Amino acid sequence: MEHQWIDVKGDIATVGLTDYAQSQLNEGVSVELPEPGDSMEAGKPLGTVESVKTVNEIDAPVSGEVVEVNAALKDAPEKINSDPHGEGWLVMVRLKNRAEMDALMDAAGYEAYVAVPRTEAAR
Repeated sequence: MEHQWIDVKGDIATVGLTDYAQSQLNEGVSVELPEPGDSMEAGKPLGTVESVKTVNEIDAPVSGEVVEVNAALKDAPEKINSDPHGEGWLVMVRLKNRAEMDALMDAAGYEAYVAVPRTEAAR
């Protein structure tokens, strides 16, 4: 799954699934995330989210060291659906390479991207 948001403050980035991503999942029933101290690499899986219908890998948008995990999601994975840009955040990571941010879409670009029907986007 490549639909994450990222919010950077200093060298710490908070990562979560976008509202679009959670709407595609339907209802999240469990989340598997890395542990603090683990490394994550941009484009590689950082964890999984399981919904009623499927299990999806969550791709890391940036590389770095996980400094905090949203432990509340273990008992309340539905926060991904009810508040994906707030209490449903996934991990906080210390950025390894800030230049990776240049390859990411800004919020306006992403909103335009998900507004295009997928059949058109694939052309």
